[in-house]
Order: sequence, then structure tokens, then C-alpha cells
Amino acid sequence: MTATTPALTRQRYDSFTLALHWITAASVIFLFASAHIWELLERGTPLRKGLQAVHISCGILLALVMVVRPLWRLFSQRSRQFSMPPLEGSVLAKGLAHGMHGALYLLLFTQIVLGFLFRWSQHEPFQFFGLFDLTGWVEITPTLRHTLAGWHDTVAWALISLALVHALAALFHHYLLRDGVLRRMLPGRAFR
Repeated sequence: MTATTPALTRQRYDSFTLALHWITAASVIFLFASAHIWELLERGTPLRKGLQAVHISCGILLALVMVVRPLWRLFSQRSRQFSMPPLEGSVLAKGLAHGMHGALYLLLFTQIVLGFLFRWSQHEPFQFFGLFDLTGWVEITPTLRHTLAGWHDTVAWALISLALVHALAALFHHYLLRDGVLRRMLPGRAFR
């Protein structure tokens, strides 16, 4: 920072960043839970098919969010209006935080690609809340269906596990380190 550059005073991420983060978090939790809930439901029932349709639509929503997130991050970090001051901390702590975010992004993108490929391999309707249809955009042989399903499930478990570690790290920062990391990502008034 130069002598003529004013210090950054923003203490929370902007509303759009917060929305993208929490939509991602809610989508991951819902997608993971819904996939396990429909396994308990009888095959072919309207409830199971409806839950699967919502799962697919939320997966497409997550894909759209994950296209926007890195673009917004690049833009906001270069904008005086939206950029955040860097946090204090050791090189190791910052490296772990960057590594965690990188791993989460990698798993999210991998899971989205696997989800799309899996759905295309099923040769069944692939719609976004009935607004548009992605059915048949890519031709995937049905023989890959079980392999893709297995990978999709494995990545889901890795993603939800890493997201849990991420959430626990945020709570560790808030309650033990008391460094404001969690408050930066909370909408509205931060809790103490």
C-alpha cells in the first residue's frame, strides 16, 4: 500500500459475495442430504422422482453459481469498493486457508462435472425447474452410468467432509482465536 492509498476499512464481504457463499453452502448440504434421503424412498414413487428433480435443478443452480464465483472473486479482489483487507496470521495459517479454499473449489467443480455426466449417461430428463432442458446436450454411453455414479458419490463424501472441516475452522477462528474471520462471512449483524 502506498502513502496515497487509503487503508481498506471493509470488515465484511459484500452482499453478493455473501449470497454466493451461502447459496453454495446451502446447495451442498441439500444436494448431499437429498441424495441420501431418496435412497430411503421406494423407487418410481412421485416423491422420490420429485426429490430427484429438485436435486438435479439445485445441482444446475450450483453449477451456475460456481461459474460466477471465481469471476466475481477476481473482480472484487481488484476493486477498491469490494476488496477486503488481508487478515493477520502466520504464513502456515494463510497457506492452510488457501489450500482449503482451493480444495473446496476443485471438489465443487469436479462434483458438478460428474453430476452432469452422470445425468447425461442416464438418458433421462435433465431440466432446471422446468425452465430449460439440458437433456441430450452431451451423449454419454449408458455403460458409464455406474462408474460415474460411484465417482459422484465418492466426491460428495469428500466434499461434505471438507466442508465440515471448513465450518469447524470458522468456529475455531471465532471462539478460540477471536480474529473476526467468521464475522466477515456472516450477513447482517455479526454475533459475538
